[in-house]
Amino acid sequence: MIVVAQESIQQPDADWLLDRLSTTLAQLTGSSGRASFDPDAMQQPGSCFAIARDAQRRPVGCGAFRPLQPGIAELKRMYALSGGQGIGVAVLQFLEQQARAQGYQAMWLETRKVNQRALAFYARQGYQPIAPFGHYVGNEMAQCLGKVFTGS
Repeated sequence: MIVVAQESIQQPDADWLLDRLSTTLAQLTGSSGRASFDPDAMQQPGSCFAIARDAQRRPVGCGAFRPLQPGIAELKRMYALSGGQGIGVAVLQFLEQQARAQGYQAMWLETRKVNQRALAFYARQGYQPIAPFGHYVGNEMAQCLGKVFTGS
């Protein structure tokens, strides 16, 4: 059983998960992604950092969003321990639910084109390619994706 909840990013479990994510990304893409993420932004209104925990309360995944522009949240730092079925989906669904509750109408993200696993995951969750945004404009390695929330 996986439980996802909003938690402080200023704690050892968050540090451990984010370090694992950075190491994985560096091995896969050549970039840890740390330069594109400001942990302090998670303290700002309109942001959310969440941790997924297993039945023993061990951290098994995380994710975050921050305000990007009016009505649009940017998904950041999505990570699930390998081998954990359903962790990524649980984290993403929680974050989408939180974003909707805060009034966002859409979620955008960036991942590297080389990260085929992430691209396939987001496609299964209804994310579609969008034009590059922010500092991803002109980055040939970046693939930007977005999802418009429908319904209530």
